[in-house]
Amino acid sequence: MLAPPRTVVRREGGLYALERALQRRGFRNVAGADEAGRGACAGPLVAGAAILPEGKRGEIEELADSKLLTPAARERVYDEVVKRALAWSVVIIPPAEVDARGLHVCNLAAMRRALASLTAAPDYVLTDGFPVDGLGAPGLAVWKGDRVAACVAAASVLAKVTRDRLMVELDGRFPDYGFAVHKGYITEEHSAALTAHGPCAEHRFSYVNVAAASGRGNRPPRARRPAAARPGSLSEPASAEPLMLWPELEGTVGVASGEQPRPPVPVGEDEAMEGEKR
Repeated sequence: MLAPPRTVVRREGGLYALERALQRRGFRNVAGADEAGRGACAGPLVAGAAILPEGKRGEIEELADSKLLTPAARERVYDEVVKRALAWSVVIIPPAEVDARGLHVCNLAAMRRALASLTAAPDYVLTDGFPVDGLGAPGLAVWKGDRVAACVAAASVLAKVTRDRLMVELDGRFPDYGFAVHKGYITEEHSAALTAHGPCAEHRFSYVNVAAASGRGNRPPRARRPAAARPGSLSEPASAEPLMLWPELEGTVGVASGEQPRPPVPVGEDEAMEGEKR
């Protein structure tokens, strides 16, 4: 029996070449997944997943790795992805879960949950940079996937825009840290604020710099976290409103919790500061 001909996908084929090649092989619903916030020491870890339609409808102007887009361009692309995608989802992992379970475990779990939340089942899954096991479909880890595959780029935009919006909201609750500017990444300004004010409840106490600023660096992450916030405390200003998500979105936006396990299923990777200035 003859083996099927080998498919060669060349980088110069563009952002859609890999998906088109898979679709020609019969994998019509190609899902991509990526996350935002791995390198941040404050705020949630957010994973996105997306399936773009075949043909011209799935070709989105300006679509690229979210780290290469300006904030305004990301917002435009986000709107187009939400409007055009066959299915999309976003999952949010809070800092306390990152501390309790570890960054890498949470990263994989977030991408699986995002893929599991898609309303259309993927025929094939592309992940960014490293393999993810327990997928409900065949998959491929693609180095710099958000610069190689359109569906991964779309997922990176979903995750990045969602996380940036959350960090802007957190800036209103914790104005001492400049979250709206650096989005929780380890900039000089953020480090100076940590030294001056100590960490807040939205910091990741498993990170060395946050642990040091907490004054409890020799304790396990769970013990470093602030006690339940009291009105008027630094951890939670008395006037703070609960963090709200966006119910008007048509995709799935969920808050992940270790107490609500999701089955392993289908889905990238941030670099520190995500390769761009904030």
